[in-house]
Amino acid sequence: MPAGELIGRTVTVSAPATSANLGPGFDHLGLAYELRQQATLRVIDSASVAEVTGEGADTVPRDGSHLIIRSALAALADLGLTVPGLALTADNVIPHGRGLGSSAAAIVAGIMAAAALAGVEAEPARVLRRAVEIEGHADNVAAALHGGLVIAYPESAGTGDPGFGVARVGVHPEVGAVVYLPDTPVSTAEARGLLPATVPHGDAAANAGRAALLVEALSRSPELLLAGTADRLHQSYRRVAMPASYDLLESLRDKGFAAVISGAGPSVLVLGRVAELAALPDRSGFRRLALRIGTGARVEPGPR
Repeated sequence: MPAGELIGRTVTVSAPATSANLGPGFDHLGLAYELRQQATLRVIDSASVAEVTGEGADTVPRDGSHLIIRSALAALADLGLTVPGLALTADNVIPHGRGLGSSAAAIVAGIMAAAALAGVEAEPARVLRRAVEIEGHADNVAAALHGGLVIAYPESAGTGDPGFGVARVGVHPEVGAVVYLPDTPVSTAEARGLLPATVPHGDAAANAGRAALLVEALSRSPELLLAGTADRLHQSYRRVAMPASYDLLESLRDKGFAAVISGAGPSVLVLGRVAELAALPDRSGFRRLALRIGTGARVEPGPR
């Protein structure tokens, strides 16, 4: 299809907020929520422009460097298409820099939009690979793409680029989530920079067992969520960057709630039966948000 034929085409897509890690599942477990980033992209015959409202609107670019636009243009280029520009309209509902996958949602939304604009199927494996190339990690983008609970795993143990496979796991119908959102963000790069190059073998072994238990807890046995969310691999190393979040995490766990740092933080995620989560206390300095488990990215009905 000649790129000129795309001028004027419009598509609306949405992708969910997500939490990665979920405690012990570092870089491999992800969970999607019914809190959705919606974006409308239109192919224009001039330079790209972004009109953004909502969360983080005063900090994101308003030109072609916006992450949704960049991701869409990269995906169009993969399809052999170059367009003069894209006009983005988005109302952000996912908090930025809080560990809720705002970047992953933007990337997946952009790639899905590109496929729709080009009139081709958005093959999940191809979308995932491109999203990982942009994002750097598979857990959030896999959850944003597929929804629900996912296990993202390298398809090869080699040292080259292995690509990622995704196993989708059904979530127990009684399970929900509450997120405590702090006022101050923490960058993923900063949080990852605090992690050591190596960890004790015992800590790695403990996390492997807890991650396996967590999948059982989320899918069939919610009573095991507190035990299944125990982590010795990454959260304590990040405490210095988010002391208030870590103090909240410990306080909630002492009360029997399955609390973890959401992704790279600083939000605190609590998993449990929805009825039990209603008893969670307020916390000064944090905004509390109840979330349902969500579906994956999709093209929304509307004009093309």
